[in-house]
Amino acid sequence: QVQLAESGGGLVQAGGSLRLSCAASGRTFSMSAMGWFRQTPGKERDFVAAIRWNAGITYYADSVKGRFTISRDKAKNTVYLQMNSLKFEDTAVYYCAAQKALVGVQSERLYDYWGQGTQVTVSS
Repeated sequence: QVQLAESGGGLVQAGGSLRLSCAASGRTFSMSAMGWFRQTPGKERDFVAAIRWNAGITYYADSVKGRFTISRDKAKNTVYLQMNSLKFEDTAVYYCAAQKALVGVQSERLYDYWGQGTQVTVSS
């Protein structure tokens, strides 16, 4: 089992920045990739970004390319999401997820472990 704990959410004005963190514990050696998803009320969870744990290869949704950066610190078993130039439409609950088998990163169904989520609110 892998446990994930997100932090760093909050309220920010449009154009501002936030950095989310996700600390993994437990059987972290089994992780092949970690990702960030976000969800607004009444909608499905959408892919935001992902990173292959060992190779460090990154993936982004078109809506956040050039504004968000995903990174990881293997020594700390932590993945980060640096969010710059935030927009009102970035408002959502952000979830961290971890995947055991590397089978693709953009579908939430491919992830095995999830954090509880952290709220990000961008005021316009």
